Amino acid sequence: MFPRVFIQTEDFDVSQELTALRANDLRVGAVCSFVGTVRDTRALTGVAQDEVQAMELEHYPGMTEKSIEDMIDQAHKRFDFYAARVVHRVGRLLPADQIVFVAVTSAHRGESFKACEFLMDYLKTQAPFWKKEQTPQGAQWVDARVADDAALARWGIVANNA
Repeated sequence: MFPRVFIQTEDFDVSQELTALRANDLRVGAVCSFVGTVRDTRALTGVAQDEVQAMELEHYPGMTEKSIEDMIDQAHKRFDFYAARVVHRVGRLLPADQIVFVAVTSAHRGESFKACEFLMDYLKTQAPFWKKEQTPQGAQWVDARVADDAALARWGIVANNA
């Protein structure tokens, strides 16, 4: 079995990650993936004070990888898929930088779509990452959003982020 979880400071190449995930598995009929990037929230609001100048992501080495591995195991119990790969960056990131890559392979697209969405919903709320955004007003830690908790609740999981 190949590694499923990578926590790293360096950027990732989506094409290389997909190639590694699919390597020599002739059963694969579907691959679904998600790539998250740092966005400048000013572009959404038009308010200069909302500008994200940088983001810092921290994690607890060892605990983070185990948490995500457990999450993939939970996904396997819910969905019929072959393999999953999660790459999550930590450290200082700038607008437009890639943050996260999640990909899932299966025989058919439905299971891959569901498993990929489940894994992202879990990552957004339950994985032990701490995010700090730097704006013109200074740095502030970012809490999980209510919408992220609601997305996780669709899967029957109650978020403990209150």
